[in-house]
Amino acid sequence: MKLIRVATSTVNQTPLDWLGNHERLIQCIDEAKDSGVSLLCLPELAITGYGCEDQFLATDTTERALDSLEALIPHCAEMIVAVGLPLRYQNTVYNVVAVIADAELLGFYAKQNLAGDGLHYEQRWFRPWPTGEAVQTEIRGDQVALGDILFEIGGVKIGLEVCEDAWVANRPGRRYAERGVDIILNPSASHFAFGKQEIREQFVQEGSRAFGVTYIYANLTGNEAGRAIYDGGSMVATRGHIVAQGKRLSFLDHIVTDAVVDIDLNRLVQAKTISRDIDLASHPTVQLDFDWPAEGPPSGKMIPSQWSKEQEFTHALTLGLYDYMRKSHSRGFVVSLSGGADSAAITTLIYLMHVLSKRELGDKVAGPSNMKDLLICVYQASKNSGEVTRNAANTLADALGAEYSEWQIQDAVDHYISQAEKTIGRQLSWQQDDLTLQNIQARVRAPGVWMLANIRGALLVSTSNRSEAAVGYATMDGDTSGGISPIAGIDKAYLREWLVWLEKEGCDEIEKIPALSVINAQQPTAELRPADQAQTDESDLMPYPVLDKIEKLAIRDKQSPIEIYQLIQFDFPQYSKAQLKGYVTRFFTLWSRNQWKRERYAPSFHLDDENLDPKTWCRFPILSGGFQLELSELEAFDDGE
Repeated sequence: MKLIRVATSTVNQTPLDWLGNHERLIQCIDEAKDSGVSLLCLPELAITGYGCEDQFLATDTTERALDSLEALIPHCAEMIVAVGLPLRYQNTVYNVVAVIADAELLGFYAKQNLAGDGLHYEQRWFRPWPTGEAVQTEIRGDQVALGDILFEIGGVKIGLEVCEDAWVANRPGRRYAERGVDIILNPSASHFAFGKQEIREQFVQEGSRAFGVTYIYANLTGNEAGRAIYDGGSMVATRGHIVAQGKRLSFLDHIVTDAVVDIDLNRLVQAKTISRDIDLASHPTVQLDFDWPAEGPPSGKMIPSQWSKEQEFTHALTLGLYDYMRKSHSRGFVVSLSGGADSAAITTLIYLMHVLSKRELGDKVAGPSNMKDLLICVYQASKNSGEVTRNAANTLADALGAEYSEWQIQDAVDHYISQAEKTIGRQLSWQQDDLTLQNIQARVRAPGVWMLANIRGALLVSTSNRSEAAVGYATMDGDTSGGISPIAGIDKAYLREWLVWLEKEGCDEIEKIPALSVINAQQPTAELRPADQAQTDESDLMPYPVLDKIEKLAIRDKQSPIEIYQLIQFDFPQYSKAQLKGYVTRFFTLWSRNQWKRERYAPSFHLDDENLDPKTWCRFPILSGGFQLELSELEAFDDGE
């Protein structure tokens, strides 16, 4: 038997936080060393943070990354540590992993497959390293190996796949299996998305099984740079089984997860199952003598990560809010609580953030220690506001323990209307000026809550959801006002489902909140028109399930208006073909008209592959032809109705 204690670590980093990032990495290394770990894998670009964006190109960034690496090396005595950083070579920046053994820098593995889809834009900053190539380069006066290299340390062969390397068909692990590699390290920066952990588990398990290796996966955790939330969940797998797994979406700065693995058993599996052609061309390999400490029997610790979508949503959003608050040095939140589903969801998420972070961190929790100091809610009533929403806002804020106030905004609304009427020389009316009279109410609500945010040094939270963002059903500088827009990445239909789940079910770690019944009993309404018009969101737009389906087909799947019209007939047989044509036409018209609004939304959290964020996911021209030809073809399309 050759038993080795290995470990993987999640760590919550911040881009360009040189001192903080360095200190957290030292804590990971020291904790692993105290646990008797011989081999530790840290995440991708953990020295700088993954989200440095164009600052990766700055010479100062790569130089400071090397400074930090040099300062880490002495802490790695009597162990092997892999840690990610950007490295400049021949005036080009590469995404690399430094491998340190017994306080000696052995070399840099360079990432070969760069992520360029979705949130990722790695090709803008890094160049992919060519497969099978390696060089010797001078780093601070020493010659060091760089490239597609293996490490043979104390007779144990170690290879690397950096995040995207493992997600491609021709992954490096296939070549490693042919060369008898014992351990594959995967330092990653893999952001949260619904259901994504199951995919990670599959490639980690399959990698360990197919290649006959111990596979060690490390990931970042937390809201690193503002939009992407990393969920940790680091893993160790051997011979097709995950033997150790760390907690996901934790509020802790770092989590080290270790396991004892049997290298000889892996070699036995390789001998039985992996067919190798003799390859006389050796793979570039860095070798070093190293005495692996004796270990006890194979072992590991598993923390189950099987959550429902509601649990994943809750944990991801609360961690995202917590990190955004503390990393922006804000002292709590301000919410304009309308009594509707969107602002209620945000208020509830802030409450759950408070509960869950305090449960895990205790006295070390960041921000105000009680709800009244953490969150101010303001219900801002115009003459079109009703008792139902006022009571709902009051009931929820009271149940959650938030600071709550009620303001009357009608005098301010009337003042602006009066000034506009003097300027244009006529009175405004609902018949002629419907949108104007709605928007002024929403906009008048912004200055007061911004003032409270300034007074408190708090974050004003925008309350718009993704369904509204898709069609511009939000007032710019009204309900879009805020420094963060946490639910702009989630559709309205799901938000309502989540609120019902939280009211009636909850789970062990997320207790149900019965007070949400006053929210869930209502039909969504902007409540900006007079009460006798019985305004609802869906009467203004279309049924939310239809809107969300059209959005998914149009934006995620890039289907044409006619194709979408044909597809949704199967999903919504209760509507006539004429109605469905109208819904498709309305969606594309409003989508095209409102790109400028989406460009101005406050930063939102990425949660799935239906994001509309124009900076990181879904790009569309601000000015366009508006699908006029496509919609005219839809109007003329006759499918036999």
